[in-house]
Amino acid sequence: MNGRPEQFSARPNELLVERLRDGLGLTGTKVGCDTGQCGTCVVRLDGRSVKSCLVLTASAAGSEVATIEGETTRGGELSGLQEALRQEHGTQCGFCTPGMVMALGELVDSTAGGEAPTEPEIREWLTGNLCRCTGYHSVVRGVQRACAAARAEAPSGVGEPAAVTASTAAGQEV
Repeated sequence: MNGRPEQFSARPNELLVERLRDGLGLTGTKVGCDTGQCGTCVVRLDGRSVKSCLVLTASAAGSEVATIEGETTRGGELSGLQEALRQEHGTQCGFCTPGMVMALGELVDSTAGGEAPTEPEIREWLTGNLCRCTGYHSVVRGVQRACAAARAEAPSGVGEPAAVTASTAAGQEV
């Protein structure tokens, strides 16, 4: 959980969002619709954004779970995406913001070494996150800002396929 090991027992029907909020006190993950429509409960499960109101806690056993609480630095500084959204006024009431940051963070990370996503691509990525305040324009600008910053910071070779070599027990390269 956010880079720290957690061990607990879960009820068979317990949802991940319930464990996060009620069991672990990670209330940054919001409960909005309870049907997977709004995106306020998005977390990252093994690096992929998922709606935690649709995931059973037991099915996340052994997985890396990242919540909004894990996005800030130890010194309390905002992540690059959070700062870009702040600068572009991409947060208003803030209820949808944690889910958006978790979902859009995957997009920003995936484009760090390549081409910036287009506005239609960003808007497509946003389809699973509902916001009643921003109209999404400032969110799109924030994502564009964050992607530009991530590309500027990416070392050369990021985003390029890595050469992988494996060996068998007999020492043969495959």
